[in-house]
Amino acid sequence: MKTLFASFIATMLASPALALSCLPHDVTDSYTQVAEAEASYVVVHGRLVFDETKLPKVDMTNQAATPASTRILALISGKSLSKQGFERRFEAPISLDIECAGPWCAGAKSGIDYLAFLRVEPDGSYALALNPCGGQGFGEPSQDQLDQILACHTGGPCLSGLIQMEQGEQAPAE
Repeated sequence: MKTLFASFIATMLASPALALSCLPHDVTDSYTQVAEAEASYVVVHGRLVFDETKLPKVDMTNQAATPASTRILALISGKSLSKQGFERRFEAPISLDIECAGPWCAGAKSGIDYLAFLRVEPDGSYALALNPCGGQGFGEPSQDQLDQILACHTGGPCLSGLIQMEQGEQAPAE
């Protein structure tokens, strides 16, 4: 019996741990990523609307059947970012790109405000990439988060929440 128990424990220890590990991610991290990207981006604060029934569903008994990426047609209506703030009217259909990593898929809610970093596609359309660790969209952003993005965009301080905490400041609410 001891041998059987020891074999079971050894097998469990040798098995890979199945957990998704995400680094902390905030709005300033996304701003910095898109500012340094080769692709063009538009930063929009607005209401995102789409058919939530099209979000991928994971079958835990057949995880391999979960698509790595699902594109959903969506509409975002709000304001795009300029040097003066979120003031330019913006309304456009977008592709909501939902990524999955094994059993973990990005989440999104329809009908709420988002701070969205929209990638401009070669054909001029827009895409919002969301992944299980966050991606380029932030649901129901706080005024502090919007102010942080304006500061980044106008050459002000653009520090991630982790750096602010290291410097003794309070991290922004996610």
